[in-house]
Amino acid sequence: MNETVSIITPVYNSEKFINQCIDSVLAQNYTDWELILSDDCSTDSSVEIIHEYLMRDKRIKLIQSVTNNGAGIARNQAIKQAAGRYIAFLDCDDFWHEQKLSKQLEYIRKNNLELVFSQYYVVEGDSNLPNFKICSPKTVTYRRMLCNDYIGFLTLLYDTKRIGKILMPEIRRRQDWAYKLKLLKSLKIAHGIQEPLAFYRIGNSSLSSNKIKLLKYNFKIYHEELGYSWLNSILRMINFLVHYFYYKAVSKKKVNYQHTSS
Repeated sequence: MNETVSIITPVYNSEKFINQCIDSVLAQNYTDWELILSDDCSTDSSVEIIHEYLMRDKRIKLIQSVTNNGAGIARNQAIKQAAGRYIAFLDCDDFWHEQKLSKQLEYIRKNNLELVFSQYYVVEGDSNLPNFKICSPKTVTYRRMLCNDYIGFLTLLYDTKRIGKILMPEIRRRQDWAYKLKLLKSLKIAHGIQEPLAFYRIGNSSLSSNKIKLLKYNFKIYHEELGYSWLNSILRMINFLVHYFYYKAVSKKKVNYQHTSS
């Protein structure tokens, strides 16, 4: 039985962190994986760095776009070529704990689940050491996800044998949240491992730090992707903002991180 995990990584001008991203996949103690890097017309040395890894490990693959189309389309190009039973996502400036795949696969198999996620650490700027973690909920439903994005995309893993291979909405912003809604709509519930297994990097220009843009793109998801009326979309957007600030306050926990390998 194919138990390969296809890891989907969009790349755009990622020379600063792409090594760390790929190295964290190479360090996984679960080794049946393929890493599909989908470059969206980078103008820096990202592709050259990736080519060095291609020479070292046949599990690493590269797709190159001829035009810049955004992360959603870049991810879809990789999803279409994914050969694994399971699909996971890792953006090029993020990285994983070495037991991320093994713990999630053990959990999804043991509990006969379609989709799992986990808690995650947050690193800031150029740092690699987190000051806090996001304590994701134990379970998330489609209805709950409509109110706020409770699943870190870099922690998501799902079984294509159970729910099929699903493509992302091909939009420039908030396509990851729209994608999670798309996945959850066909599921009763998604389950979260109560342990941080990934490292999410934020910077001063991150979307989540710009609340005006967050509102604008959320409205487009509600209205254009999900088909809610203009008024309903406005009300849902306000509701999202309330849940967003509440969840941010209660889920963010200070940590004194010490790396341990096992």
